[in-house]
Amino acid sequence: MRWNTCLAVAVITASAQFGLAQQTVPDSTVKTAEQPAELSSELAAIQKQAEAFVDAFNKHDAKAVAEFWTRDGEYIDDAGQVYEGRKAIEAFYARLFAVSPESKIQILTDALRLLSGGAAIEDGRALVEPAPMGASGISSYTAVHVNVDGKWLMASVRDIWSDSSGGMTEVADLEFLIGVWTAEENGIRTESNCTWICNKRFVERKYTATQLDGTTSSGLQIIGWNPQVGGIQSWDFNSAGGHAVGAWVATDGGWLAKITGITAEGVTTTSVNVLRRLDDDAYVWQSMDRVFGDIGLPDTKEVIIRRKPVAQ
Repeated sequence: MRWNTCLAVAVITASAQFGLAQQTVPDSTVKTAEQPAELSSELAAIQKQAEAFVDAFNKHDAKAVAEFWTRDGEYIDDAGQVYEGRKAIEAFYARLFAVSPESKIQILTDALRLLSGGAAIEDGRALVEPAPMGASGISSYTAVHVNVDGKWLMASVRDIWSDSSGGMTEVADLEFLIGVWTAEENGIRTESNCTWICNKRFVERKYTATQLDGTTSSGLQIIGWNPQVGGIQSWDFNSAGGHAVGAWVATDGGWLAKITGITAEGVTTTSVNVLRRLDDDAYVWQSMDRVFGDIGLPDTKEVIIRRKPVAQ
C-alpha cells in the first residue's frame, strides 16, 4: 500500500494539534459587479451564453451546442484532437451524446476577463456526470470568446480532462491514519481520533489538546480528495473559531504541506509543514516558514507523533 497520501494527512494532524497557520480560501468566482458598467454588461452576456450552452448540452442538442462557436471556431479535446468548424464540432458532440445518453454538464467559471478588440478569455471547470466512460469526471477549460455582430461566440475552446475517480486511490491510502494518535511537545499533550466517513471517501479527525494548566482546546478536520485541485486537501475548524485549508505535495520519504488559514480574530497565517515517516506507527513532523499576520515565527522542533496501541 502506498503511504505518501497518508503522511499528508498526518501532517494535517500535527499542524492542527500545535495551533499552526490558518487562513481562508480565496473566492475564485467571477464578480462582474466590480467591473465598470459597460464591461459588466459584456461579461454578463458571455455568462448568459454559458448558461445557454449548458442547457443545450443537457438536452443533447449537438447542433445547438455547435452554434455557440464561430463558423470557423475550434474545439481541442483533452487528447489534443482539433475539431475545426461548426460541422466538425457538431459531429463530435453527436458522437458524445450517442455513447453517453445520460450525461449532464455543470460549469464553474474561475476567471472571465475582457481583452481588447471585442474578445474575452474564460478559465473554468466543467463537471460531466456520468462521464463517457461511465465515471464522474471534471475538466479544466480555457475558452476564447469573440463578439461577432453583437453576439458573443467561442472562437477556441481547449479541454484538459481528469477522471475524478482517480482520487479514490489516493483516498484509500488514508487507511494508515485510521486510529488514535498521541504526541507531547513542551508539556502540551494532544490526542487525535480518525475515522472513515461518507463511504470511505473522507476521513473525519477529531482532536483535543491539553495545556499545562489543564485547559483544553479541540477541533474537527475533514480530509479527502479535491478534484478541483487534483490532490488531497484538508478543511480544519477549531474551538477557538479559526479555520484552515491544507494542500499537499509528495516528497522523497514524506510530504510537504502548505497550510493557509485565519484566526477567530481575523489574523491570516501560513506555514509549510514537513513530514518524515519512521514506521507504520510513528512519524516525525516539523513546521517551518511560519507567519502570523506579518510577523515571522521560528521553526518548530521536530515532534514524534505515535499511534496509540489498541487495548487488548
